[in-house]
Amino acid sequence: MAQRRQSTVTDLALVAVFAGVISAATLAPAIPVGPVGVPITLQTLAVALTAMILGPWRGFAATALYIVVGLSGLPVFAGGASGIGVLAKPSAGYLLAFPLAALLIGWLARKVVVRSQARNGLRWGLLFLAGLAGSFAFVHPMGIAGMALNAGLPLDKAFLADIVYWPGDVIKNIAASVVAVAVHRAFPGLLVHPTVERARAQEPVAV
Repeated sequence: MAQRRQSTVTDLALVAVFAGVISAATLAPAIPVGPVGVPITLQTLAVALTAMILGPWRGFAATALYIVVGLSGLPVFAGGASGIGVLAKPSAGYLLAFPLAALLIGWLARKVVVRSQARNGLRWGLLFLAGLAGSFAFVHPMGIAGMALNAGLPLDKAFLADIVYWPGDVIKNIAASVVAVAVHRAFPGLLVHPTVERARAQEPVAV
């Protein structure tokens, strides 16, 4: 029971810390681009890094906490924005995609780090692909939808506007995966929950 309580406290602390990391990423100057001015920020890097380090559920919780805090009125979004009014902006789709992207990236990262025996070089490449999977499964499609709905862009023009962000996403996922490999090298059990470790320890050994 004490171990479970300690694990829960650790999980909550990590979720809060990485929600803060995502918030801190907005301190870097945002660069408005495209026809509706959706800015290039470091948020997607922070979201990918959070998921790669914490895994699916804690990564999801950290990004969801970040969004809830921002919607509640604290200026943690890009450019110091806050409040539910951001949901009417062209960038709303990107923002709402963060928890879903973190869930997928974290799930893939756990498979890469915990279940695979890949060396660090290959592990880096697999984490990079996990980051791209989250970006192109959720962030970009929902971003396109947000620009179409909130800025009135036709889908084809919203898609073309979104392409501007692709090179930056590649670079940011490279950076996130490099840092994540280093973190997991230093803390190899970070993605393994204590209850999972106990269950594995109790599994019968094949003879």
